[in-house]
Amino acid sequence: MTECVRAHTMSKTFRSALALAVIAAGLSGCGTVNEKLSAGMGDYVPQWAGGLPADAPPRPGTPQYDAYMKERERKRLLPAADREKEEQAQKGATGTTSAGAVR
Repeated sequence: MTECVRAHTMSKTFRSALALAVIAAGLSGCGTVNEKLSAGMGDYVPQWAGGLPADAPPRPGTPQYDAYMKERERKRLLPAADREKEEQAQKGATGTTSAGAVR
């Protein structure tokens, strides 16, 4: 009788381990697929649902990114007083502040 219980327990343990291995393999496969999909899908998800914020910089490798980096370098080279004046002018034109951004 004890041999039957021991065999049943080993069989149950083996099945549980096998099921866990199958699930782990399946999830690892999803991880590689999602990595490739998420690079492009993040652009289409609304901000309220966890997508990119409105003030996110453009993706590297795009013409918009090159223009963004040139503008950023231009601002970096400006004297601090001129930079502050320009930022104040931009904030006044848009009517928003970066302090209100949710991060």
